[in-house]
Amino acid sequence: MAEKTIEIEVLRYDPEKDAEPYFQTFTVPYVEHWVVLDALTYIKDEIDQSLTFRWSCHMAVCGSCGYNIDGEPHLGCKTFIRDFYPNKVRVEPLANFPIERDLVVVQDDFIEKFADIKPYIIRERHNTVDEGTYKQSRAELIKFKQYTMCINCLLCYSACPQYGLNPEFYGPASLSLAHRYNMDSRDEGREERMEVLAAEEGVWGCTFVGACSRACPKDVDPAGAIQQIKIAATSDWMKEKLMPWGKK
Repeated sequence: MAEKTIEIEVLRYDPEKDAEPYFQTFTVPYVEHWVVLDALTYIKDEIDQSLTFRWSCHMAVCGSCGYNIDGEPHLGCKTFIRDFYPNKVRVEPLANFPIERDLVVVQDDFIEKFADIKPYIIRERHNTVDEGTYKQSRAELIKFKQYTMCINCLLCYSACPQYGLNPEFYGPASLSLAHRYNMDSRDEGREERMEVLAAEEGVWGCTFVGACSRACPKDVDPAGAIQQIKIAATSDWMKEKLMPWGKK
């Protein structure tokens, strides 16, 4: 073991045998280039194989290793233990989700809402093979490119106080991804999505705290996307009231 060590305090919970979650502290080597995910992997490999957590790429691309680290949502693969040394590092599952086991949360609610906003290109008619692919200018791409960076890590949901208070709220990632497709010049499904987005549990459930954008590891700015959808929904409402003959 390295000369220096650091304590990792992990929330443990096995629903088959534990009445309540509890914290367990592990002592691991302090290696300056280790991230929290490395420390968790060391615990699982060398100390306690029952420790359960999600991870995949170790490159901040897959979004699997989202945890609450010292009370804030972070990716385990981007959070260095050197930023906490010599203090103890507390690692918990993401807030606002039921715990499945240890650091793994149940994502069913997010997945169902994600499907509702139709996160894919919708067209009334698709090009034939002979017609080729859909053309898009660089300017058209720039309009929505920022929102394509979302990796569904759910850090924004853990940071969002409104989602914690109102589980019916669709939440930052789903809403910003809907905005991504509404802004895509190839898409024709805006009207379908706005039925969900403009509802109370859609964008109007957001109180614009902005915690989601601060937590986002890819600088997507879901809070900004939600406010843009609010403007679009308000414009739609005004047009319907002032020009009802223009409604399809």
